[in-house]
Amino acid sequence: MSGASPPPGAIRRLAQAQTLWLATVRPTGSPHLVPIWFVWLKDSFFVCTSPASVKARNLEANPHVVVALEDGVRPLICEGDGMTVSRPWPEGVVDAFRHKYDWSIENDAEYASLVQVRPKRWLAW
Repeated sequence: MSGASPPPGAIRRLAQAQTLWLATVRPTGSPHLVPIWFVWLKDSFFVCTSPASVKARNLEANPHVVVALEDGVRPLICEGDGMTVSRPWPEGVVDAFRHKYDWSIENDAEYASLVQVRPKRWLAW
């Protein structure tokens, strides 16, 4: 399924899922794949990471990403572009992480970088 809008039923799954897989592109062109906490808000994925992490460095050079829910039985995959978001962070993001994970991203020095992934294409079956 193409387009920026999630397929039917995806919003509920995105709200309930605890972890997604995030793939970024290394400078060599090879993929870098990691599990990570996320929130879905304002038609975007948001993840927090260390500014020095491999994924953060990869995104600086190449914004193309793929994210996928952990559920391999009912795949939900999204291709998009990721970018670091400057403070002040978008309204609702801090509260969404606090509600979903009981985690204050504002006070976490290690994961001080917020990344927004804007969907370009959805794949589901």
